[in-house]
Amino acid sequence: MKIPEPRKLKSGTWFLQLRLNGVSVPVTGETAKACKDAAAVIKAEHRAGVREIKRKKPQEQTLKSILEAYIAKREPVRSPSTIRGYTQIKENRFKDYIDKPVDKIPWQQMINAEVTECSAKTLKNSWGLVCAALADAGLPVPKVELAAVPVKEIPFLQPDEIKPFCEAIKGDIAEIGMLLELQGLRRSEVLGLDWKDVDLKNKTIHVHGSRVQNKDGDFVTKNTTKNKSSSRRVPIMIPQLEDALKAVKTRQGRVVDQAENTLYRHTKEACERAGVTIVGNHGLRHSFASLGYHLGISERQLMEMGGWSDFTTMHKIYIRVASKDKESANNAISDFFKNEAK
Repeated sequence: MKIPEPRKLKSGTWFLQLRLNGVSVPVTGETAKACKDAAAVIKAEHRAGVREIKRKKPQEQTLKSILEAYIAKREPVRSPSTIRGYTQIKENRFKDYIDKPVDKIPWQQMINAEVTECSAKTLKNSWGLVCAALADAGLPVPKVELAAVPVKEIPFLQPDEIKPFCEAIKGDIAEIGMLLELQGLRRSEVLGLDWKDVDLKNKTIHVHGSRVQNKDGDFVTKNTTKNKSSSRRVPIMIPQLEDALKAVKTRQGRVVDQAENTLYRHTKEACERAGVTIVGNHGLRHSFASLGYHLGISERQLMEMGGWSDFTTMHKIYIRVASKDKESANNAISDFFKNEAK
């Protein structure tokens, strides 16, 4: 087996994964060469019979060890925010069972104990990671009963609330960030936007990166977006956004330098000032999709502008008919039957 090329982790360490005797062996080094040299030694020792590499038996593997192995294998290729989520689950969930051998864990009992410690959604996500780690380690995945995850609808601005909201954020330090979200950008895309990607002459924004937190809580810039469709050129559609961008004198570095908590807080405060539905940052992205539906923009066009790759996801989650549109539809059907009765 040829030694794979190592990848540089965000921490600066180089990493590669060997596959020996059906077992994945993680190898790290301070440099790419050191990493490959260490892998070559492990491979040679394995061939010579000096280093025995075999899959651990269930009784030799703890819940913590299989989670750590699963996370380490995916750290080079998964988003820093995804690895951060995995790490938080490993550190905060199933604390009474994390150091137990996997063949000694009463899985349903573990799930039942965790119900009171976190939300149903968090528990479902945490159990999903455990299942993936078990399967990756070649261990059986047990069946358990999970509580139903309640559908949580994210509040969004009705079409007639958008202009009062925009008026309320004029001059706000987070004005540009909020308007970008109202144009359909994700919060991570807003935080990762660089001035070199803003073309005021042609009134377009090139979205192709994002800024997210890694497992250590530090913000890192990703040069790729969530999916292929996420990389896109977005026209500057809101005149107020164009004016706000032009008003910035020093156009270097990141366009939005506020923290994500600042964006969130200012969004809610602006909603209160405007007397409109209280929404968060993601609620502004929902508002963009819902406004597009209200204005009769095709779903294909909305997908391109908002960077959605999956039609079903966008249609079910993001396209939410504004209450006035629902009322109009109800009235149209009611009027039809009234006219038929006459």
